[in-house]
This record gives sequence, structure tokens and C-alpha cells, in this order.
Amino acid sequence: MAREISPDTPAASESSAAPSVPSPSASPSAPGSGPGQPTGWVALVGGGPGSSGLITARGLELLGQADTVVVDALAPRDLLEDLRPGTEVIDASKRRGLHVMSQEEIDALLVDLARRGKGVVRLKGGDPYVLGRGGEEAAACRGAGVAVEVVPGITSAIAVPAAAGIPVTHRGLSRGFSVITAHSDLGVLPQRRDHTLILLMGVSRLRDSVTSLLEAGSDPATPAAIIERGYHPDQRVTTTELRCLADVATRYGVTAPAVIVIGDVVTLSPYWADRVVEETRPASPAA
Repeated sequence: MAREISPDTPAASESSAAPSVPSPSASPSAPGSGPGQPTGWVALVGGGPGSSGLITARGLELLGQADTVVVDALAPRDLLEDLRPGTEVIDASKRRGLHVMSQEEIDALLVDLARRGKGVVRLKGGDPYVLGRGGEEAAACRGAGVAVEVVPGITSAIAVPAAAGIPVTHRGLSRGFSVITAHSDLGVLPQRRDHTLILLMGVSRLRDSVTSLLEAGSDPATPAAIIERGYHPDQRVTTTELRCLADVATRYGVTAPAVIVIGDVVTLSPYWADRVVEETRPASPAA
């Protein structure tokens, strides 16, 4: 069955005082920091997998220095409550079917703000470089001569499974893992139960994904889990087998954001005891 938990997570910092560390533009290796160059800077900050207490210390420091915060859809929004007075917040959310602004517009915005002398934090969920287009934003800044720092974040691909008691690797069960979006060709991945598959942004295409994996030779009885709203008070974990994963997700009304884990490591989760294994129609190619 599906179960909800209220995980204990650290509280967000209540301090909004600017740190004494230098801004990215003061770094000797930062582009655009030489004489006569713009004093603005951009920091791509990974906010972590959901809880505002899981951002890095460096990310929190830069939020305290920022003139402007350009915030992503899955970023920990609680952190915005502790910004210093006068900090501008710009929503750049991109959800399925609803983009506040395009990626090209976001890139241009970051460059424009920095060129106007602003210290800019681009606050993202997870890690900026894990399916977050952080590489594109960093390249746009560097190409424009804007100082940019990338602050790693705890990616949901690894942390959210951990919140459900699932290690992505485990001696004797999994020697490796792949992180991929459901929009990719899943058939090219290792189709073994000892290789963990982690699907991000995969709820809307889950039935197609299951079909692709079964067509590629995955064992229909491979353990699978869906972790919704990882590290939030209403986190929910649903466990089942690959063959009926899409049907179970439909039955329980699974919604995004969610991380999907497929592989034998799922059996280590305390939620595996409550798995839903139905004798439903398995996903199969259309006739």
C-alpha cells in the first residue's frame, strides 16, 4: 500500500546576515573580475532535494549576499523568507505545460542582471548540473564575460531514494546506477536488476517507460518504488514490481514531483513490506 511519512529534517537557517566570504566576482579565477569589468556576478546554487535545511553552507552564504534571486520551480521556497530586506525575487519556474519564461530568456536575464552590477543567485532544486540546465546557464554567463560560480546541491536522484530507505548502490544488490529522464531512450540502459535505474520527471510518461523497459528485456518482477514529494512533510512512498508499476501509480493517483527507482535495492526499503503487487495487465507493446 502507499504510505505517507513526515520525515525529520533540519530547519532552515533563520539568519539573513551577509557572510564575510567573498562573492564569486572576487575570486581570482572568476571571469569578468579584472579591472574595468562588471562587478556583478551569478551563482548557480543547488537548493537540494526538497527540505530547505539541505542546502549547502556556501549556497546559504550566497543567498545572503544576493541582490536578486531567480528561483526555479522545485527550489526550496522557504529559503526566500530569510533573504535580506530589499532582495528582488524573480520566478523562473518551468513546469510541464507552463513555463514562466523560456531557457533562452532565463540565460539572457542572468547576464543582464549581472551586467547591471547585481549579485544574482539562480536558486535551483537538487543540483544545478543534474538535469537542471545549469550547464547552459553557466555557458551563457561565461560567454558574456560574467563571473559565475556553480554551487553543488544534493541531487534528488540520490537523496530522495535515501529518504525512502533505498541506497542506489549496495554490496551484493547493485554495482551501479543510471539517472535519466523518462523522455530518453530507456532501452539503451542496462536491463539488469543489479543496476539501479532512477527516473526523474517520469510520472507523465510512466506507462511508456515501463513498456520500453519490458521490451528491452527487463525482468517484469523487478522491484520498483515511487517517492513523491521527497523530504516534504507529505512525502509518500509506493512500492511494487515493474510489470504493474504504471497501473499502481494510476490507482494511487501518483503526481509530480516524484522520483522512480527500479532495481533490487528497492527491497531494502522499509516500505517494501507494504508493496502493491497486483495481477493487473502488464505494460506491453500496442497490438
